[in-house]
Amino acid sequence: MNRNTAIAAILLLPGCSQFDSLLYQPETTPQQWCDSMPCVAVFSTGIILNQPFSSFLVYFLGFMWLWASWRFWQIKNRSASTRWWAIAMGLGGLAAISAGTSYQAFPYEIKCDGRALCVWTSWWEIAYLLIQNGSMNAMLIAVAYTCTDGTTQRRLIRFSFVNSAIYFCVLVAGAYLPNKLMISFEMLVVFAAPAFFMYFYINGLGYLRYRSAKDGVLLGAWILMVLANAFYYAYYLLGYTEMLWNSGYWFSANDVLHVLMLVWVIYVGTAVVKVVATASPVQTTAAPV
Repeated sequence: MNRNTAIAAILLLPGCSQFDSLLYQPETTPQQWCDSMPCVAVFSTGIILNQPFSSFLVYFLGFMWLWASWRFWQIKNRSASTRWWAIAMGLGGLAAISAGTSYQAFPYEIKCDGRALCVWTSWWEIAYLLIQNGSMNAMLIAVAYTCTDGTTQRRLIRFSFVNSAIYFCVLVAGAYLPNKLMISFEMLVVFAAPAFFMYFYINGLGYLRYRSAKDGVLLGAWILMVLANAFYYAYYLLGYTEMLWNSGYWFSANDVLHVLMLVWVIYVGTAVVKVVATASPVQTTAAPV
């Protein structure tokens, strides 16, 4: 096996046969795929790279998540809180890298190359969905250890593990059937939404009651996350990606999200790290969940 074949095999093995029946909609040929976004040959390898700038951006975002994870891990006198923040951010970094491989960098190689019609998803994306769900639930455990204690803390931790277990079963079943709804981003949102609302409930109520710096900083993180997603959907629904591409420029809705999530990760890796490192190990700030 030569070097080029080995590279192609690494990309394709996690992305083939299982999803051949799930075609990209509207049905798209490889040529139409490359007409719809940047496609660049990687030197003389024969490998097609999609969206070069977007690929750099999402991989950089992934490594910044890992940087934030390291920031939590290197806190002196690590606690359950700092360990779970590190786990959550580390999983988020791996999720971003996996998503970037199939959505931005190599979707042509994974979904289109050698096919008459491009397929809708890949194992890279299944990995992203699973890891991202794990990241969201690990973050809920981190918030539970940072801001709650007693029965509330135990319930939040139990919910996080149950949510992850159920989602794992749904995702694996959906991948092997395969079932488009079960392995969709929308299904991830359904399972991630409760954790997200709990972030707001715990830190929002805590800040209203105690005006603590800890709750204020964490509430700021969740507001930033909402704004990032709001700008993403606004950009997407207004069709700016296609409008710019028709003029020869590529800057997608995902790029908007990734730029704003970079701001969020830097905020978490600086402001949130600081308050978590100095927070009282046991201080209930929210009402029982």
